[in-house]
Amino acid sequence: MFDYRLKVFHTVATRSSFTRASEELNISQPAVTKHIKEIENQLNTKLFDRKGTSIQLTPSGKILFEYAEKIRNIYRDLEFEINQINQQHKGKLIIGASTTVAQYILPEILAKFNAYYKDLKIELITHNTEIISELLKEGKIDLGIIEGESQSNYFEYKIFKADEIVLVAKAGHPLVNKTLHLKDLYTVDLVFREQGSGSLEFIQNRLKEKGLNINELNVIMQLGSSESIKNYLIHSDSMAFLSISTILNELKNNQLSIIDIKNFSIERNFHFILPKGEQSELIQLFLKFISYN
Repeated sequence: MFDYRLKVFHTVATRSSFTRASEELNISQPAVTKHIKEIENQLNTKLFDRKGTSIQLTPSGKILFEYAEKIRNIYRDLEFEINQINQQHKGKLIIGASTTVAQYILPEILAKFNAYYKDLKIELITHNTEIISELLKEGKIDLGIIEGESQSNYFEYKIFKADEIVLVAKAGHPLVNKTLHLKDLYTVDLVFREQGSGSLEFIQNRLKEKGLNINELNVIMQLGSSESIKNYLIHSDSMAFLSISTILNELKNNQLSIIDIKNFSIERNFHFILPKGEQSELIQLFLKFISYN
């Protein structure tokens, strides 16, 4: 029900990218641009400023984004409250999620979902991307949410949420406030996630694309979770690549800092992973709900 042009604008503003918005909405980039132009013409104002390859909201864009959020939330509440009256959803949905998604992103969404659908039980299973894919293949979970890059012909993949991976060190690290070059990674101690981690796969692929020999990096340890890595960094001079979603509290509390690498960034999407074919009513309901949050 959320006006489609507003949905396009909201997605571009949220993702800070016309390209990412087109991928998420499954429409062409010219179509995204066309919708934004139509809104700008209707309101007689400019919504985005371009600075190099990045975009940011204009003052008018910021106002529209605030109202788009309000309208989106009103439509969401209206649709789901009426849906509750018309249908009594019962049953159980088993979701498998990779560690980062399960610990830092899903809990708030699941709490909101439970507030609407108290008779629908959710079980959340947490493993790395490789194991989640296996569980779905074996029919032990209904759907997965993963952070890996590899894709299998067994499944259907849909974009869930954009993410960025950054290089992190403790707040008092000597290299804080300095800009590194990629070759400097050969000279520092690094901590990585365990084998089978979707984040590890993604990081290694991006570094290889830039010509770094992964085997020559000084990886002193591999740990099984972002929490373990964060706590290790706080007590050492090592560095690690972590999802920005995992370190918000540590940045706020001045425990960890982001180390800038010149001309290098790691951007990715978390994905839903689903069995191919028609999805159950409960899966459709969950996907529809999560698209509003």
